Amino acid sequence: MTPAATELATATNEHLAGISNTLVYSAMAVYTLAFFAYIAEWLFGSRSKVARTAAALTAQEGTAQGGAKAAPAVAVRSAGGTTVLERPEVVVRSAAGARDVPDGPGAHGGDAQGDLYGRIAVSLTVLAFLVELCGVVARAASVQRAPWGNMYEFNITFSTVAVGVYVTLLALKKNVRWLGLFLTTTVLLDLGLAVTVLYTASDQLVPALHSYWLYIHVSTAIFCGAVLYVGAVATLLYLFKDSYESKLQSGGRPGTFATSVLERLPASASLDKFAYRVNAAVFPLWTFTIIAGAIWAESAWGRYWGWDPKETWAFITWVAYACYLHARSTAGWKGRKAAYIALIAFGCWLFNYYGVNLFVGGKHSYAGV
Repeated sequence: MTPAATELATATNEHLAGISNTLVYSAMAVYTLAFFAYIAEWLFGSRSKVARTAAALTAQEGTAQGGAKAAPAVAVRSAGGTTVLERPEVVVRSAAGARDVPDGPGAHGGDAQGDLYGRIAVSLTVLAFLVELCGVVARAASVQRAPWGNMYEFNITFSTVAVGVYVTLLALKKNVRWLGLFLTTTVLLDLGLAVTVLYTASDQLVPALHSYWLYIHVSTAIFCGAVLYVGAVATLLYLFKDSYESKLQSGGRPGTFATSVLERLPASASLDKFAYRVNAAVFPLWTFTIIAGAIWAESAWGRYWGWDPKETWAFITWVAYACYLHARSTAGWKGRKAAYIALIAFGCWLFNYYGVNLFVGGKHSYAGV
């Protein structure tokens, strides 16, 4: 390649890197608009239709105090006439083991105005996702490699995949729009950290990272983290909603703000079940991620496992989620106890994501961060 061609290639790479930065900043701007649209959905959604939990628990309390609720009769015809039998009342207990309450109507509160703001918010979220995805692709094109060679690239790719998981669930007709406000908030924080503290200029990789395992191992780690994040948000909201339902059931009166927000979320049992299914579904892939990392380590460093800080915390995270899944299948450890383990497990993943790279040295530390 001639010197002129080399200069042109370098200029083209810098140009693509600049386009990537512009797209990432543009995505942040659109995410901010989506954030305000989600806020509008919560604020202007009808509050007159969000008393389902309280009404259900009040009805249960009335039944407990006034005796068994009258069950509808069943007419059975026979040759000699008609015999009337009493239908036994069937009670289905929640996954958390306590209450049977309906899901909330959502952030829009069940009215057209709130639903309009919610649809606008989702549309802006999809637009921001597409813009950020283009930014990630431009970053990859600027260096002709996978766009996760340092913490900055990992952050922008991770937030893109997290939003992609949310958009995919919506496309599959899953009722997860309640995730939108929490998702855009954390994505903005993640991108803000990426462009201010973690930003690294486009550069080539160290020799150890020139492997096809970079595409396999790191991509699965990013996807697993995005799905585990969704599960962690659902788990945290479950704890709040379960406390709210418990307070109502015991005769307490939550504050107006708590009522207007928590009444619109799915029931605690639904949130608990959603979080469990998400974490259980991605756990095998996280297991594969660790195995793939070990195989890559043997190829790059001549050993499968060396208790490097990143390897160690990846294994600790695996053990924590294994304990959570085991707890969910063990009598007496469903509900809040298992939820606490799930949050501890995600905390381990976060430390592996940020803490190890920023505060602990090791073979996995490249380009400063």
